[in-house]
Amino acid sequence: MRVVIAEDNVLLSSGLELLLEKKGCQVVAVVGDGETFLEAVAEHRPDIAIVDVRLPPSFRDEGIHAALRARREHGALPILVLSQYVEREYAGELLSDGRGGIGYLLKDRIGRVAEFVDALRRVASGGTAMDPEVVAQLLAHRAGSPLGTLTPRERESLALMAQGHDNATIAERMRISDNAVHKHIGNIFAKLGLAPDDSGHRRVRAVLAYLDGVPPSGGPRPGSAASR
Repeated sequence: MRVVIAEDNVLLSSGLELLLEKKGCQVVAVVGDGETFLEAVAEHRPDIAIVDVRLPPSFRDEGIHAALRARREHGALPILVLSQYVEREYAGELLSDGRGGIGYLLKDRIGRVAEFVDALRRVASGGTAMDPEVVAQLLAHRAGSPLGTLTPRERESLALMAQGHDNATIAERMRISDNAVHKHIGNIFAKLGLAPDDSGHRRVRAVLAYLDGVPPSGGPRPGSAASR
């Protein structure tokens, strides 16, 4: 797996490079700003890019804008975004095109090497990997929506789905049968008004898009970075 890293913190970027190479990945470029990142993506055509939300010069949202542009220009390039804090708007921007290959993790998650590498590979293969804390805040943010009709077990299933886990993993973590997982998922889609779809990450994107106010069919929200 060929990786481009966009991270201005030299210590973190060096650690990521070393970690990934030990896991059999090939880091083809390490850059520190959005424009250089776009140039590296165009040159190397990586399998996935890891991008910090905040990059020079203003350290606000350059990383997100660069990531969205890279996906527009390079066929939905898989992107794993790293952030110091949960920023719901940025998570929504990434999900707004309705396609897979998106991850949003807090930087603290990198220290959990197995989880981080698993998320990276899941995103590279077209899946979705959202940090549990991001998912929790998205759920809380929409507490007044039809989410209120979900049972505690359905909410737990939804949170695990949103993190990108498949049915087998959900069943294992919740200590229930595969049939019970299928039932929870069916109930979730019915209650949220989404057509039942058990085809993997497509359902996760649909649910997350719904949670963040984006229509399940995808498409950028008016005024979002993705629509500009």
